[in-house]
Amino acid sequence: MCLAVPGKVIEIYEANATRMGKVDFDGIKKEICLAYLPDIQVGDYTIVHVGFAIQKLDEKSALETLQTFRDMGILEEEIGEGPEPQLMPVCQT
Repeated sequence: MCLAVPGKVIEIYEANATRMGKVDFDGIKKEICLAYLPDIQVGDYTIVHVGFAIQKLDEKSALETLQTFRDMGILEEEIGEGPEPQLMPVCQT
């Protein structure tokens, strides 16, 4: 299964001239490409799909969705502690 998962942006930085960030998914932190959301800020919630932030999301909706994933038992499956996926070398809009 491959879902879009909500997470909280906790850090924003540039890497190889690309806007990147650390996103916290219920305690699991992953490096995510933020190039598609130039206005997103630290503290905002976003929906992430295959390593890319694709939409800003309000906190209430993000937390409800995370709880639903937990209740269904699929949160760990989707964002597990495994190795960081390697992002495409070019992450451009």
